[in-house]
Amino acid sequence: MITNEDNMKLMARYPDNYFDLAIVDPPYGIGEDGKKNHSRGGKAKSKKYTPKNWDRKIPSKDYFNELQRVCKNTIVWGANHFIENIPNANSSSWVVWDKNNGKNHFADCELAYTNHKKAVRRFKFTWNGMLQENMKNKEIRIHPTQKPVALYEWLLMNYAKEGDKILDTHLGSGSIGIACHNLGFNLTACELDADYYNAAMKRINEHKQQKRLF
Repeated sequence: MITNEDNMKLMARYPDNYFDLAIVDPPYGIGEDGKKNHSRGGKAKSKKYTPKNWDRKIPSKDYFNELQRVCKNTIVWGANHFIENIPNANSSSWVVWDKNNGKNHFADCELAYTNHKKAVRRFKFTWNGMLQENMKNKEIRIHPTQKPVALYEWLLMNYAKEGDKILDTHLGSGSIGIACHNLGFNLTACELDADYYNAAMKRINEHKQQKRLF
């Protein structure tokens, strides 16, 4: 189930430890919400997005308390920007996404905190403007902080097991919805912004229809 609502309202409906794994990509609080992305390309021209203001604050401690209440395990992108708000965040298990993005002002990598008992793992996947690792199956960018479907598939294959219930509190572009559909995972997710929600649902449903055709 994917809904257009506030994530705190969604999580409040579920009992403790209901979800097996949360994979979330909340705001980092660094202003990457569509206003300046297009001005910093290197190898390829970056897309212009409708400016919004959702990336001006970091997630609250209340959000992370609730996330940890309803989820047994968590993967949190951008945690290096707000680690102080994550309770009991002393972990050696981090994920590194190496974007292989060449010379530009964007970060070379993104980091995700996890509470798993694993070593640091790296996923290398080119993601730079119009340049992508898999150019034959290029993804249309609909969100300024969109992550590739392949990244979510890799996370699910390495950090989830068959039958796990997955939670995403910031659906964004919907990449996780496509990954969960491809791998057969049950996803519960929400997106507060109606424009992103509608675009993500359109993207997910079109992918499902295409999969049925082939």
